[in-house]
Amino acid sequence: MYIIPAIDILNKKVVRLREGDYQQVTEYDVTLEEMIERYQSHGTNFIHIIDLNGAKNDFSNQQYLFDVIKKTDMQVQYGGGIRSIEKVKELLDAGVQRVIVGTQAITNPDFLKDLSKALVGKDKYGDRVVIAIDVLDEVIKYSGWMESSPIKLMDYVDKCLALGFFRFLCTDIGKDGKLGGAGIDLYEKLLDHSPFIKLIASGGVSSMHDIEQLSNLKVESCVVGKAIYEGHITIDEIKNWNLESLMSI
Repeated sequence: MYIIPAIDILNKKVVRLREGDYQQVTEYDVTLEEMIERYQSHGTNFIHIIDLNGAKNDFSNQQYLFDVIKKTDMQVQYGGGIRSIEKVKELLDAGVQRVIVGTQAITNPDFLKDLSKALVGKDKYGDRVVIAIDVLDEVIKYSGWMESSPIKLMDYVDKCLALGFFRFLCTDIGKDGKLGGAGIDLYEKLLDHSPFIKLIASGGVSSMHDIEQLSNLKVESCVVGKAIYEGHITIDEIKNWNLESLMSI
């Protein structure tokens, strides 16, 4: 299992939200560029960047983020405000390693079907689309976690799999930003339902013990944010874990 450090951006500032609540924001005195440099200088080559403005249809951050991403040779997993197939292709062509799609896939019934026709099975794109599933008490949330979907969680996973999408970023909103431990029960249910999905866990990771629990579940990777900023997990610990994971493959 691989650890992917997370950088959430709101109004061009590095932040973390608590339970996805835009009214519970912690700002950090560091820029996106500085965070990328910090990770890179410590031997980390994969980062997770989320545009929190874009997630709620405010695209004022977008050009700034694209400009920063284009300048780095880090592998970037990017999400927030991606509303069209053209934007997915643009990001992939620009060098973003993985593009996360969330709200549009839930609110537009044809989006995933059209995206599948455009991308799935193409060597250039095959493994680089991530389906975001943001979950609170097994209810799927979207639009910056402000809206609820009537689609049942496992039905949605089955729909995505049928269209050829197999990598999922699952955020347990109830755990997110609390440093209270990862949503082990939720991830167990997902993997019991579909053992062969590539699952990226997100939300609540607070220690290397949480990392070990997720690894035991056979989660593909996990996203860690606040635990790094608050000093619960060091960048060196992430580097060492990832090196060991690569050597064990």
